[in-house]
Amino acid sequence: MVSVVAINASPRKDQGHTGMILSPFIAGLEERGAEVDLFYASELKVKPCSCGHLYCWHKTPGECIYQDSMTKLYSAAKNAQILVVASPVYSPIPGDLQNIINRFVALLDPVLEFRNGRTRARLRANVQLEKVVLVSGSGWWERENVNLLEHVIKEFAENASITYSGTIVRPHIYAMRTSEGISPEGEKILLAIRQAAGELMDTGEFSQEILDAISRPLFSREVYEEYLG
Repeated sequence: MVSVVAINASPRKDQGHTGMILSPFIAGLEERGAEVDLFYASELKVKPCSCGHLYCWHKTPGECIYQDSMTKLYSAAKNAQILVVASPVYSPIPGDLQNIINRFVALLDPVLEFRNGRTRARLRANVQLEKVVLVSGSGWWERENVNLLEHVIKEFAENASITYSGTIVRPHIYAMRTSEGISPEGEKILLAIRQAAGELMDTGEFSQEILDAISRPLFSREVYEEYLG
């Protein structure tokens, strides 16, 4: 069985736009037999990585000096094959998620190597993670609004020497809803997200066709520019 750790970084948890698109993604993973352990970043209350000495590398290898709710996430991540990071864009990252990413340094083995012009580490031998995925909804019209958040998660994967399997992006995510609930076009997007999770389980990546179906414009740029004034 494939084990998955999913992190919902939205302060609104299941009630927000991030929860709206993460839910069908998790459902699609579970349909393929994955076991998903869901964490809410705002509930974990993770302390910042601030000892200033990298104790987890040099003094107590693999063990963070801070004993808080991150301990539970460490345990789950060590035994999972896939990490799903679901986050809104907060110029670029919600603070709770940034703390979690920083604290993941304890899972890295500080035996460094120089690859393709960059210094990289790798995960410790007791960490099973193989893949990282980003699921993100943006309030702005263009897909590129997610670029900086995407870059941070990609860099985490590169520094851990694991596969970055792709990004599920839903621009102007608010347009999926109407006053009566999810719109018909929104429902199609949620179905495509569920199918994308199946692709990840079957092939380890997403097809460009499914990514385009998820991120396609729901109204034109001209309409958006007129709205902005």
